[in-house]
Amino acid sequence: MPELPEVETVRRGLIPVLQGAVIESAEARRPDLRWPLPENFAERLAGRRVEAIGRRAKYLLADLDGGEVMILHLGMSGSIRIEGGAVKGRPGRFHHPRGVGGPHDHVVLHLAGGATVTFNDPRRFGAILIVPYDQIMSHPLLAGLGPEPLGNGFNAEYLARACARRQISLKAALLDQKLVAGLGNIYVCEALFRAGLSPRRLAHTIATAEGAPTQRAERLVVAIRDVLREAIHAGGSSLRDHRQVNGELGYFQHTFKVYDREGKPCQTLHCKDTIKRIVQNGRSTFYCPTCQR
Repeated sequence: MPELPEVETVRRGLIPVLQGAVIESAEARRPDLRWPLPENFAERLAGRRVEAIGRRAKYLLADLDGGEVMILHLGMSGSIRIEGGAVKGRPGRFHHPRGVGGPHDHVVLHLAGGATVTFNDPRRFGAILIVPYDQIMSHPLLAGLGPEPLGNGFNAEYLARACARRQISLKAALLDQKLVAGLGNIYVCEALFRAGLSPRRLAHTIATAEGAPTQRAERLVVAIRDVLREAIHAGGSSLRDHRQVNGELGYFQHTFKVYDREGKPCQTLHCKDTIKRIVQNGRSTFYCPTCQR
């Protein structure tokens, strides 16, 4: 599943082509993705101007003139391809390969000026919805999300309060989108390593009995912010064949300290341990038993 840095990279890749553009026509080549496409989908998009491209957690938000927002979720295998304009390619890059065309091009936007924006999704776990602007934050997909980890609302005080009294692992808590929005398996593993915290540690142990932040909470917030910023700067994580708009691969996977490094030496100076893999809540967790306590 694409995580915050990958979705943010897609957003930034779309801005030069889609933001401010008029959709001359839209094609819906099937009636549904994960859910049915909005009623009269193609007709509702024809002639609309895209005012802004935003993001909330792992969702892309395209503000349309006329007071509506198109919500787009990439799902497990979705990607966006740009053709015919000054910028060509597929913005974003992900752990799993993305489709390259053919029968999995399900939605195509034809823009004034000749460019096309195509949503490709072989497994069809993605989604496209159209929602009134004044209802966007109360929509069921967005209403329960926690704060953005790079926003002002996410800090040690908040994280400590949110984790206090939680008798679940710290790894599981951070993957809870109601606690913090947009984090996924890769970047949680990397942030916990940077903070020196075991993924097995109970979440409440980063807070005092009164719910105040400990040094663990302070370190963890810094680590989360740093790893996300670095991943966005590097263009996300390309572990297979997905490329940026300019054709280059993302580079953050080359800086992984623990993720997907089972059995390899820990990179911490003087540490002689190796990276271990365990399964938590059905997801692989990678960590160093010596450096993470």
